[in-house]
Amino acid sequence: MSSTWTLARRAHKMNPSVIREILKVTEKPGIISFAGGLPSPKTFPVEAFAAACETVLRTDGRAALQYAASEGYRPLCEWVAASMPWDVSADQVLITTGSQQGLDLVAKVLIDEGSKVLVETPTYLGALQAFTPMEPAIVSVDSDAEGVDVDDLAAKAEGARFFYVLPNFQNPTGRSMSEARRQALVERASALGLPLVEDNPYGDLWFDQPPPKPLTARNPEGCIYLGSFSKVLAPGLRLGYVIAPKAIMPKLLQAKQAADLHSPSFNQRMVSEVLKDGFIDRHVPTIRALYKSQCAAMLEALKTEMAGLDVVWNSPDGGMFLWVRLPAGMSAVELLPKAVDKGVAFVPGAAFYADHADPRTLRLSFVTASVELIHIGIAALAQAIREAAKG
Repeated sequence: MSSTWTLARRAHKMNPSVIREILKVTEKPGIISFAGGLPSPKTFPVEAFAAACETVLRTDGRAALQYAASEGYRPLCEWVAASMPWDVSADQVLITTGSQQGLDLVAKVLIDEGSKVLVETPTYLGALQAFTPMEPAIVSVDSDAEGVDVDDLAAKAEGARFFYVLPNFQNPTGRSMSEARRQALVERASALGLPLVEDNPYGDLWFDQPPPKPLTARNPEGCIYLGSFSKVLAPGLRLGYVIAPKAIMPKLLQAKQAADLHSPSFNQRMVSEVLKDGFIDRHVPTIRALYKSQCAAMLEALKTEMAGLDVVWNSPDGGMFLWVRLPAGMSAVELLPKAVDKGVAFVPGAAFYADHADPRTLRLSFVTASVELIHIGIAALAQAIREAAKG
């Protein structure tokens, strides 16, 4: 007996994550990986969660292990609302299974087949994966070191459902949008009637100065805001959140109910327990200090090892990534296997473009390798570039 399975059209548009495929390569012994967007496991507050686990099970175990409200655990929603630098009601907060689910819910609620969706150049690969099955027309908006080109956004905005943007320590580039550019973006988007979807998983990971206030704080009714506990606590908990205007929250909630009923109630209660008494204000500075030292090590290694190679890179003020551009005529995709042969891995930048990819770009993550391994890995990458340049 046999059956014939007919895939939905959207299924044909689903593609494997380039990053996830590369991570399989990095599992080989001896590979120094700058590829993954993984937080450093050194930052995970294991002891705090061990204590929270015991407390939650002892004081509220049966409720923690039961089905729960789709909106999320109310005290956690209230904590999220209170932590925002603008007036947010807990009723505007939806707890999600990672902020990646937030992107999926936004796509389901706002995108029809053929809908125009605007994104930065380049943009987060996971957002492209979340949006693409809904069959939109994804259009890249020009960007530079300060962020989005507001004039180009205005030229492409007609008919767009929303503009997806990461203002803080962007994945993949590590850049942050300037104060002037943020204000100009919000004012122009508001004038155009263009909604903004602001994704901010890295905003707390600043090194010396916090970034300017969120786009959503400037126009709460015109923005959807996505946040995550993955980068400040632990990604394995799979908890994020969406903050949305009251007009759109019911549909996001309905999409959430259809997707998974609710995010794990036990995990939500553990996070809520950990967060009480100001834990996050004590914990996050330790992450910032670690990542700042590792970023400085990578920048130092790049300056030393890439001398004379016509390689350029940026210097992020926070986050987990920096962005590299190879010499003219070189391809990061073609360079990758040569680099892996020398024991180092990265993510080619082409995967992060909705269109007109720059093949010379690549993303480096500096947060999971030690300072010693960062120097060794960058030296190996430089040697691979030298050999590739020679043909």
